[in-house]
Amino acid sequence: MSPCVLWLDKIEKGLSSGDGGTSQRILATLLTWMAENTHQVFIVATANDISKLPPELMRKSRLDEIFFVDLPDSASRKDIFARRLSRRKQSVDKFDLDILAGASEGFTGSEIEQAVVSAFYRAYAEGTPMTTNSVKETIEQSHPISVVVAEKVQALRDWAKGRTVLAN
Repeated sequence: MSPCVLWLDKIEKGLSSGDGGTSQRILATLLTWMAENTHQVFIVATANDISKLPPELMRKSRLDEIFFVDLPDSASRKDIFARRLSRRKQSVDKFDLDILAGASEGFTGSEIEQAVVSAFYRAYAEGTPMTTNSVKETIEQSHPISVVVAEKVQALRDWAKGRTVLAN
């Protein structure tokens, strides 16, 4: 099937230990395949907890680059709001994206999406239009992952400094 991209989502889940040796066999098979494969296959792997990845997978020529994707910045949050509002058939120009982006600092893209979905359902149930304020209220009622596990997020950011390529 080459040339192709092999996407390994949450790779650490399949390679974590403590499962009777299955993950070690998977790792050994993957490393052997990576070493012996002669076809054009570009491997992309995602990990939520890179500390669970074995060091032998992390070396150059196996995974050539490690990118760190941080939480979305203000411009990215505005773009996420615009896309999610449009998906809900809302006229984006009726919303103040600067206010929403400011209120959602520290939110992930999926948390922003859920704020829009919650505001949409609430407006529908109340028979009122969605507004900047109604979306902002749902944001203010949320506790983003960056707050709930702030120490882990900061530790990951600290680890990534100097070791990864920033992808934001």
